[in-house]
Amino acid sequence: MNNKISITLISFLAYFVMSGMLSSIGIITGPMASYFDLPVTEVTARFSWLTLGILVGSILALVVFDWLSLKKIMILLYGLITCSLVSLLFAQSIEFIGYALGIVGVCCGVGLAGAATIISITYEQERRASMLVITDGSFSVAGIACSSIALYLLSLEFHWSGSYLFVAFVATIIVVLAIFSTFPDAGNTARDAPEDDRQNETSESRVRWPFGVWICIVCLFLYTLGQYSMLWWLPNHLQTALGIEASAAGEVVGRFWTGMFVAQLFVAWWVLKVGVQRLLLIATLSTCVCSIPLWLVNSIDTLVMLAFLWGFANLGLLKILISYATLQVAKPGPRLISGLLLGATLGTALSPWVTSNIVEMSSSYFVLQFSTFCYALLTIMLWGLSFYRMRSTA
Repeated sequence: MNNKISITLISFLAYFVMSGMLSSIGIITGPMASYFDLPVTEVTARFSWLTLGILVGSILALVVFDWLSLKKIMILLYGLITCSLVSLLFAQSIEFIGYALGIVGVCCGVGLAGAATIISITYEQERRASMLVITDGSFSVAGIACSSIALYLLSLEFHWSGSYLFVAFVATIIVVLAIFSTFPDAGNTARDAPEDDRQNETSESRVRWPFGVWICIVCLFLYTLGQYSMLWWLPNHLQTALGIEASAAGEVVGRFWTGMFVAQLFVAWWVLKVGVQRLLLIATLSTCVCSIPLWLVNSIDTLVMLAFLWGFANLGLLKILISYATLQVAKPGPRLISGLLLGATLGTALSPWVTSNIVEMSSSYFVLQFSTFCYALLTIMLWGLSFYRMRSTA
């Protein structure tokens, strides 16, 4: 296999692994609760180890690439992920599962940064953006595939961790590809850089981000918190409140990822026609509005279609929002990108803890409304920021 294709595939599969870990949570929490004879809220809260691990990994990614090569890091990370996920099949303690998920989360957080670095230094500027958009497609495909696999294996009464064993298989492929691939030089540390580059880096670290960048970071937090509030609790709500079978409830989540994937293919072309800011405003409003019927409609057939529509209405909002934030500074650097990604990761990390507490204090129905509230607040903030910037530049 061509080396460039090999390391590109490693990058795509890294996004696949991350999505595979997150996308099936709402489907497997019910069977996990039955397996361990625990409330579903307690089981769901255990996944905060995974999401907080991702947050820790995102922070570690700021320094770890200064000390180890990309090749060594990717082999180590995805080897640990494989071992941790296989161990879930034999786990008899809910506490052990938390530790294993925490390891996977840290590795995924660092691994995504490694994947983005590989693409950024492998492809020229004109192709770099399109390749990063395609990684979102890989993320969505994983959501579709892993949700379907989880449903199929559960229908066969397989162990609740069946879909995670498939993710372990994908992680193993990454390890094998990494062993036989040659990785580009990450280019490293400030201490190895020329004196001029060190001075540029220092001056960049002292630049204050404009107010709009901080608004975007908060909105990225709200985006992921709102998305996973809906995806992780909608299947549970459909089963417990409406008496819908697990397979049918899980299909709703799969249709969301399908809709998101189709939208990403469309947005890659449409953003060139309408521009980042206009597309951002459309995406925030459509995502918010299309989330409302998901907690108003009781027909499962209609919900399947509405979930697809909600996924499409998302219009690649995460990457569009990050792009919009970078337009607000003269020269976006790695510190800015890391800060934006941390905002999104923090929303993901806190989702299990926040939503579990909301359900314990109210119901799964209210947490779905909370999801829409997050999107509504996000929409108000970004529309307000857009009008403020237009007036400032007028």
